[in-house]
Amino acid sequence: MPGAGHRGAARARWLGTGLLGLFLVPVSLSLEVSVGKATTIYAVNGTEILLPCTFTSCFGFQNLRFWWSYNSSDTFKILIDGIVKNEKSDPKVKLKDDDRITLEGSVKEKMNNISILLRNLEFSDTGKYTCHVKNPKENYLQHQATIFLQVVDKLEEVDNTVTLIILAVVGGVIGLLIFILLVKKFIAFIIKKTQEKKKECLVSSSGNDNTENGLPGSKAEEKAPKKV
Repeated sequence: MPGAGHRGAARARWLGTGLLGLFLVPVSLSLEVSVGKATTIYAVNGTEILLPCTFTSCFGFQNLRFWWSYNSSDTFKILIDGIVKNEKSDPKVKLKDDDRITLEGSVKEKMNNISILLRNLEFSDTGKYTCHVKNPKENYLQHQATIFLQVVDKLEEVDNTVTLIILAVVGGVIGLLIFILLVKKFIAFIIKKTQEKKKECLVSSSGNDNTENGLPGSKAEEKAPKKV
């Protein structure tokens, strides 16, 4: 029957959509790794730089593994490798390739911070730094985030002249608009007071005219006393 076939196809589509939803929900709630908003950071040769990395997980974690890798045009190496036992334990370093690197992170108070500090920078440190995380509670799925470090001789000073000019112009325009609004309100206030005074004058003038013309309520209405 054609109707039965259509119902069967509808059930199949519904079942497929449901299974897809069940598959996507864990993915959407999975662990996320972040190295901040900046994709590139700059540091001066001979100084130090903090390479940030944080993670979040809706499932929680246990025996979570993390590591940092370095990648340039001709080099790839693991810089540091460690583990976080649980949400109440600080990260522990199991392997470190460079003595200039120290782990600066903590997971206490839900910081979930596994950032590293790189000291005594050299020009050869320029390259991609990737923070990797694996959570056993997510079937050891690997999550990662990458930041690019550029080591320079000196940081270029940013010319803020154009920015300052724009801010000054915008500030001037805003100030002018505020001044115009204040003047407008002041003029409206003066006009209102002037109109009120005019109304008072008209009322007073009307009362004087009634008195002179002997209208009701005026002194002219009073009758002279009768002679006896």
